[in-house]
Amino acid sequence: MAGVEEFVESAGLYFERLGLSRTAGRVVGVLLVDPDDSGDAPGLCERLGVAKSSMSVALGQLERGGLVERFRPPRGRRDHYRLTEDVFGRAFRAKMAEFSAFAQLAEQGLAVVGDSPKSRARLELMRDMYGFMGREFPKLLDEWDRQRPGAQGS
Repeated sequence: MAGVEEFVESAGLYFERLGLSRTAGRVVGVLLVDPDDSGDAPGLCERLGVAKSSMSVALGQLERGGLVERFRPPRGRRDHYRLTEDVFGRAFRAKMAEFSAFAQLAEQGLAVVGDSPKSRARLELMRDMYGFMGREFPKLLDEWDRQRPGAQGS
C-alpha cells in the first residue's frame, strides 16, 4: 500500500503545481487508483487525514472545475464523488482560457512599451505563441476525442 500512498502524494504535488490545492490533487490521486471508483467526503477525509473543511473546499474546487461529479448511490445516505468521464480533456479545455488571457496581457504590454524593439519582440512572441495555442490546441483535443479509447467510432 506504500506505493499507492506515494502515488497519491505525488498526485497532490503535481496538481498543486497546476493550480489546485494539494488536498484536491490528493483526492484526484485517490480516485484514480480506488477500485470502487468513488468516495464520500468522510471516507476521503479519513483516507487522506484532512479536516472536513479542507475536504469541502477541495471537493468544491474539483466539482466547479468539472473534474469530479457528485452522485448519490442507490439507497445511499451520502453523496459520493467520482472523476468525470473525460477528466483530463476537461482539465485541458479549462486551461485553454488562459491562452486568451496571456495573449491579452501581451497586447496590453505592447500598448505601453512604445518603440523598444527588444520589449516589443518579446511581447509579440508571447502574443503570437498564445494566439497559436488558442487556435490549434482545441483542434488537437477534438482529435483526441475522436481517437481516444472508448470514443464513438473508434
